[in-house]
Amino acid sequence: MEKKTFTKYEIFIIAILTILQFTIVLDFMVLSPLGAILMPTLKITPAQFGMVVSAYAFSAGTSGLLAAGFADRFDRKKLLLFFYTGFIFGTFLCGIATDYNFLLIARTVTGVFGGVISSISFAIITDLFRMEVRGRVMGFIQMSFASSQVLGIPLGLYMANKWDWHSPFMLIVGVSIVTGILIILYMKPIDAHLQVQSQANAIVHLAKTVSNKSYLKAFAATTLLATGGFMLMPFASAFSVNNLGIPLDKLPMLYMITGIFSMASGPIIGKLSDTVGKYTVFFWGTMLSAAIVVVYCNLGVTPFWAVIIVSVIMFVGVSSRMISSSALMTAVPEPADRGAFMGVNSSIQQISGGIATFVAGLIVVQTASGKLENYSILGYTVVGTMMLTVAMMYFIHLQVTRKSQNELRKAA
Repeated sequence: MEKKTFTKYEIFIIAILTILQFTIVLDFMVLSPLGAILMPTLKITPAQFGMVVSAYAFSAGTSGLLAAGFADRFDRKKLLLFFYTGFIFGTFLCGIATDYNFLLIARTVTGVFGGVISSISFAIITDLFRMEVRGRVMGFIQMSFASSQVLGIPLGLYMANKWDWHSPFMLIVGVSIVTGILIILYMKPIDAHLQVQSQANAIVHLAKTVSNKSYLKAFAATTLLATGGFMLMPFASAFSVNNLGIPLDKLPMLYMITGIFSMASGPIIGKLSDTVGKYTVFFWGTMLSAAIVVVYCNLGVTPFWAVIIVSVIMFVGVSSRMISSSALMTAVPEPADRGAFMGVNSSIQQISGGIATFVAGLIVVQTASGKLENYSILGYTVVGTMMLTVAMMYFIHLQVTRKSQNELRKAA
């Protein structure tokens, strides 16, 4: 009889990976709302702030690429704990940073370790869960993005306003330490992939992965998938305050409401990905996102309730793209290449995202009044990349479908 539900251990894995991703995502996302506080406090320009965000992405991309060759050589639990410990240390440095240069170095250290964790998590998911339920698993894992809005970002903003901008990073350190202890105590070794490894060294393994034609299609799609969020999100708080006319003290409520809707929609989108089809959900999620991004980036001073509606629709669309594309990507690599593939894929995402953030920082100009100009240009750029990814993900969908049919024929 086909397995219909998750075991207790599988539920624990989903929960602990969701909490772990929550800390990683919050560490990155908290910079966006803190931008309105950080830029005047540290006396930095939008371009410099974009560099602070990009520093994490560039270092994460580089370390992920270097680690990819070794990713399939170790127990995934041990690898996860090693990089998570480094991430906690880097976040602690952010919590004690005193100026722009210190913060830039701290973000780089955090990225070196934090950027590898998502790829390890996705490899674990691919190892432990069947393709038929990965949409649901990804739906829950991607709730980390929404929960960081509902719980983390409002609390982070509250702490930053009450004390200073360092305090949210210390909060992340505390939650991460508890999460790490739970992983040590309750996660079982994940080493079945070691039985199907070739004797090739790490460099050869990495070279084989990055030169695989089937994988190159996925890497190309990932390059563009990262553009949207990395271009728009870092400046979202400054845009909301200075262009849309949202008071700074109402930002936590904005993030909380949109986050609640994203949390509620995540598992639903995940289930739809498994039942209706992962590419179908990606396609319609992209169409919705593209339409609302054009509206959002061209808004002027807007009533708070209208900003909430637009933000909710935009985040639901973005969640649809993230969940469905992540689930589809897990079916691309062969078992022996999962860690390396996820590592390279994550690196490409981080590096392309870093480039996108840096370019966005050059495009956006902040006037003396604080208003951001050229934000609509970012919107049209993002929509253009979205349309390209629709075509690219279609070919990946065909590739995964053919692979699945071949496996069924071999099994028969």
